[in-house]
Parts: sequence; structure tokens; C-alpha cells
Amino acid sequence: MSKILVVWPPHVPGYFNAGHHTPLFEVAEYLRRRPGVERVDALDGGALNVNWKDLGATLYQGRYDVIAMMNDYDAVDGFERFLSYARELSPGAKVITFGRLSAQNPGHFLRYDLDAVVRSGDVECGVGDYVDAVLAGEPERPLPGVQVRTADGWTAPTAPGRTLEPDEWALPDVREIPYEAYERLYARDDRKFCGIPFRRELVVPIARGCPVGCSYCDVHEIFGLRERRLGVDAVLEYIAAAREAEPSFEYVSFYAPTFTLNRPWTRELCRRLLEQPDRLPWKCTTTVPHLDEKMVQLMGAAGCVRISVGLETLDEDGHGSLPRSKRVHQDRFESLARWCADAGIELNAFVMVGLPGTSPEGTAATVAFARSLDVRVRPTLYTPLHDLRPTMTTAEVSRYNRHTLTTPTPPELAEQHYSHIFGPESRLTRVQERIPRAAAPVPAPAST
Repeated sequence: MSKILVVWPPHVPGYFNAGHHTPLFEVAEYLRRRPGVERVDALDGGALNVNWKDLGATLYQGRYDVIAMMNDYDAVDGFERFLSYARELSPGAKVITFGRLSAQNPGHFLRYDLDAVVRSGDVECGVGDYVDAVLAGEPERPLPGVQVRTADGWTAPTAPGRTLEPDEWALPDVREIPYEAYERLYARDDRKFCGIPFRRELVVPIARGCPVGCSYCDVHEIFGLRERRLGVDAVLEYIAAAREAEPSFEYVSFYAPTFTLNRPWTRELCRRLLEQPDRLPWKCTTTVPHLDEKMVQLMGAAGCVRISVGLETLDEDGHGSLPRSKRVHQDRFESLARWCADAGIELNAFVMVGLPGTSPEGTAATVAFARSLDVRVRPTLYTPLHDLRPTMTTAEVSRYNRHTLTTPTPPELAEQHYSHIFGPESRLTRVQERIPRAAAPVPAPAST
């Protein structure tokens, strides 16, 4: 029997998206299904909600056999410190890491005092296979998609990592997610995080993989070009179960790279939601070409209150850096903004600052045009993830967080880029006004 900790170590987040944190809870729930696992604890310490004393107590009291550390571009600064705590306070534990950064730059992690690194495939499979090996008394067994440390050094994976079909996914247990901490990070909309302030968000992971294949995106490299998507029944059943377990949810965030990629699926979901008188408002992310006027109208009628799209740039000089399907022109975007306004949906545009081929003037014009249409703009810095190298220091890797420039840049140009990322924001969301507050729970009668 074994005890496992799945953890996101404490750090100060540069950006926060609750959807990026769901893999932690999906891994934990997946491990709970495995024979021989006695207990799995899930601790998300990446939302300014855990201090090192708390973490030390968790490690010391937990007496874990396996610790699975989640990694990300924005969370490497505290990585080594966490490992020192783990080795000191849980000396018998095997430690494996998984996440977006080890999928993109696995060699970077071979310098740390780890026992295994998940480098490809679905993270549940990599962590699960390693847990099985530890339970079998074979922690040095070579595995698919996982590098394992032996007495002689690091082994190579035996094959690419395995992937799961949607009916094999283990969706998060909402009872262990620190929603209060997430809400504090979302409360100030001028940060341009993805959540809706002052409302409780239920994240529902619905799809993995994306065929669009943007060069600056990691989704297709980590999850593949083939989309895998939950069935509509499974999505609605999960929402119902989550609301029963935690009645305070006020809106749903459908977490998928391109929500409307499968249009028949989207239409079916909307039709089913229209049949529910108590449906929650919801938001999603997709691309401009995967929307049309009828689809937007249907989504609005079914409760959608925000659609986020990867606008990236309206500067045609930068279109060469985009897949053909992502090259959006002003008239097309203006039409989309009008459709959303008519449907009562807030349009949120992701704008790529510093995209190759674009100019500061072109970026400023893109932002100004979007704002002239009353569109919420969320700027992000172009980050060449393909430039990540195993030899980079932790400080160098930590710059790949879409907030800081990764290459030497003339000061004047850097100032123009940073003015979009860190400058003041006057256009704040009002979408929370269209989301009713959840009813306060009725206190149980006092016993007599």
C-alpha cells in the first residue's frame, strides 16, 4: 500500500489560469483508481495560498512513498527549494515531476535531485506507470514517456508516452480545489487573468489536442494534433455532480484549446443546456474562424457570457507567423464583435505582443481597434518555446513565462512591448453583472 502526494510547489504566479491547474487534480483522481494505492493527497500550492511551513508539515506528517511535482513555465523558481524540503522531511519518498515545462524541455530537469521525469504522453499515464513501478519494488524500471534515474544515470523512455481516450480521463474532485485562493487572484481584472472576478468558477476540462498547430503554442506538441473530446453526456454529468458536491459554483469555464472545433458537438451541448432551466452561465476559448453568427447566437442563448479568441494581431505583416486559419482581418473581427454584442456575450481577445513580423505600431493599432469595439484585450508576450534548451539555467527558463523577453532587445522596443503587458488598464470587465450570485447555504437547524 502506498501514500502519494500530488503537489504544485509554492511560487509567486506571474499569470493565473485555474484551467492550467486542473492536471494536478486529474492526476490525483487518476491515481486513486489504481490498485495498491492507499491514499492520494492533492495540494495546489501555486495560488499564493501555502507557505513553506505549511508545506513542511504536509511532507513531514504525510510519510509519502511517492511525490509527484507539477511543473510549469511559471513555477520553476521554487522547484529546487521544494526538493530540498521533500528530501529532508520525506526522505523515503520517490519524486517524479510532470507538466508543461518537462514536456517541452525535459533535459532541464535532469540536473535536479529527482527520481523520474514525465516527458511525453498524458501526464496521468506517466505518473501512474511510475507509481506502479514503485509499488512493484522496481523504481528503476524503464518506462514509456518517462526518464527514470538509476544508479548508473538517467535511462531513456522505452517509447513515447501513452495517451488516454476521453472516457478514461479522471476529472477533478472539486472538494479539494482551493477556490477561495483562485478567486483572490481573479478579483482584480486589471491583471487580465482569465477568470471572472467575484464569481466562483467551475473548470470543466473537455478537450485535449489541437490541429491548428500555432508555432508559439505548446498544446499540439504536448497533446497532439488530433483532438480528443469528452462526450456531451459526460460533461453535463460532471457539472451536475460538481454542483451537488459544491453548490457555490456560479459559472462554468469550458477548458479546451478550441471549444468550437467540433461544431456538431458544440451545437448539441448548447441544445442540451437550453433544456436546463437552472444552467450555469459559461465561458470558453476558441478561434475566430471556428465561429459564425448562428453559432454565436446559439451559444449566447445557451448561457455563454464570454468567448475568448486568439486574435494575435491584425497587423498583416505578422500574418506570416500565424497558421493560415488564424490570419484575421479587421472586417471579420468587427463582425464577430457585433455578433457577440448582439448575443450578450463579452468578447475577449488574446493579442500577441512582439509576434515576429509585427511592429509596435501594428500591435498598438490591433489593441486600439479591439478596444474601439468594446472588446476586452488580454495581451501576452510572444515567447519562442522552441528555443528552450536543457542547458539553460533556472533563471533563463523562468523567463519563458510570456511576461519577460527571452532575447536581448533594444530598450526602446522593450519599453513598447512592456507597456502592453504591464501598463495600466482602464477597460475592466463587467461580465460578472450577468452572472447571478449563488444562494447562500441554509444553515442546518440547531440540535435540541
